Amino acid sequence: MASNELPKTTSQYVLKTQKGFESLELEHDVSFPKLGDYDCLVQIQAVSLNYRDLIIAKGQYPFPVKTPVIPCSDAAGNVLAVGPKVTEFEVGDKVCTLFNEKHQAGALTPVAVASGLGGAFDGTLRQYGVFPEHGLVPAPTNLTPTEAGTLSCAPLTAWNALYGLESKALKPGQVVLTQGTGGVSVAAIQFAKAAGAIVIATSSSEEKCKFLKEKLGADITINYKTHQNWGELAKKHSPDGEGVDHVIEIGGPSTMEQSMKAIKMEGVITVIGFVGGPGAEKQPSTLDTLTYTCTVRGILVGSRLQFKAMNRAIDAANIHPVVDKTFEFEKAQEAYQYQWDQRHIGKVVIQLGRLQ
Repeated sequence: MASNELPKTTSQYVLKTQKGFESLELEHDVSFPKLGDYDCLVQIQAVSLNYRDLIIAKGQYPFPVKTPVIPCSDAAGNVLAVGPKVTEFEVGDKVCTLFNEKHQAGALTPVAVASGLGGAFDGTLRQYGVFPEHGLVPAPTNLTPTEAGTLSCAPLTAWNALYGLESKALKPGQVVLTQGTGGVSVAAIQFAKAAGAIVIATSSSEEKCKFLKEKLGADITINYKTHQNWGELAKKHSPDGEGVDHVIEIGGPSTMEQSMKAIKMEGVITVIGFVGGPGAEKQPSTLDTLTYTCTVRGILVGSRLQFKAMNRAIDAANIHPVVDKTFEFEKAQEAYQYQWDQRHIGKVVIQLGRLQ
């Protein structure tokens, strides 16, 4: 595409306040920054939602948020132009956005935490965006833009949970316990099965349990509505009865007690979220890590290096993210509400049209 044919403006959503989904405002013909030496101009084709995006709009996010801000972190698109010093990408490349632009590799830092798209930095819910080269990764070649647009947060978080602690990285034959049918849990099931692990999946309905077993290959499913002591039940279902090796903990205080009951000695509970709310009166204490002799690890998505490793695995194993439903760009508020109502299994995606 010749430089004189490149877009000069974009339509975009802006979150001007944090008073709910009605705070999302669609703006048109907005100019974007000039392409810098190390920047790429990206035509965004698909954006997926995360629980984080919902609670940012509702003013409940515990990390830095600037307002006004262009929301969302996840996107896939097509590179339309590159700066003169860009070396990793060319015009026409398919790319995904990196959640924390300054988390390139290694341990998370305060600087990296403060670089999250859709929170501290402007995000992806727009037709076109200028992103630094280090804020993008090549998209897996086996995925459509809709599928690739789901990878930046939830699957990368699941990958980090299973492989980020190198001394405890998932091995074939180990047991992984997941919670619910959100994006992180669904991706964790897919990665665990691809690695030859055993999966015990919990969910809130028999219908969802059936989906997890029949469509994703979960070995054992537990309805946590009818089995409130699901942690002990998961432990009993582990092959040796000693517990699970990895727990993908997305519920927070309300589910941690059961996760402790499920974990194997020297196992890892990776704390990812708090979708279950504040929890019951009795909550695990730090001494419970001694009682159960386990590692409890909090993570915030993952690095660019991990993103690239995950995408290679997605390509090699031909893994396809689960997309529950897609919404048109103009119906972003409806997409937010749909996910808030927890009607989804997998990812909710906002489509921005096909390549021109």
